[in-house]
Amino acid sequence: MSEKMLNIQNHDRGIVGMTYVYPVVSRRAGGVSVGINLNPNNACNWHCAYCQVPDLVRGSAPVIDMNQLKEELTSMLDSIIHGSFMQDRVPDDCQKLCDVAISGNGEPTSCKNFDEIVALIVVVMRQFDLSEDVKLRLITNGSYLHKSSVQKGLKQMGLCNGEVWVKVDSATEAGIERINGITASPELLFKQVKEAANVCPTWIQTCMFAWDGHQPSADEVDAYLTFIQRLKVESVSVKGVLLYGLARPSMQVEAEHLSQLDAAWLQSMVKKIENAGLPAQLSF
Repeated sequence: MSEKMLNIQNHDRGIVGMTYVYPVVSRRAGGVSVGINLNPNNACNWHCAYCQVPDLVRGSAPVIDMNQLKEELTSMLDSIIHGSFMQDRVPDDCQKLCDVAISGNGEPTSCKNFDEIVALIVVVMRQFDLSEDVKLRLITNGSYLHKSSVQKGLKQMGLCNGEVWVKVDSATEAGIERINGITASPELLFKQVKEAANVCPTWIQTCMFAWDGHQPSADEVDAYLTFIQRLKVESVSVKGVLLYGLARPSMQVEAEHLSQLDAAWLQSMVKKIENAGLPAQLSF
């Protein structure tokens, strides 16, 4: 393994020299997150303007080597729990294992056997007695949540202290196209959130930033808050919103348009989300 110290600014997927497994210090999780990268080919069906993946291409996850994934996850968890990984590689105030997160360099639910991968991860976590104290998280854009294998995987996660973080960065068609690089309606995103929440505890994750120096417009903010209010009105059981700003530079061509919002604006957005009916947590 490489001996670089982890920090929130560096989420290098190859920092420990593994194909599928990578540790990061996660500002949203609040400690060490063991990531499962199901897209080592850098392929995603979205193209988010703020994405930190270099050489991002359109596509889906490749075939996953299940034996290698199991070996890498077992080795990583053993190093964290029984070895000196935390002391050697993690800042003192972050030496807590918070989750195993299915995420990575593209949309993880695009893999063909998502339910089998969830089952494998659960088995390894149970070997280390982690299923009660450490979350199994899925970080997703939600676009494949209708697939039967994904639904089966989410149901397993729901029974094993799991939760879903599903992306909603905008609730207007223009905003979705500009930020996420896809043509999709807010109605589709609403359906995807509902599909996740019906089978597994679910949070919405939202990245907000300035575009060409301008903060999100009043129309964008109003549409987003209407989206949140509708979840409450229709009794969609969402735990809350994980709101975050830019912490690391985008590796996409849109990077020149992006800049951080000031803390006061983001904090005011948290209050607006809470007034709309959902708890909100802010990460800078």
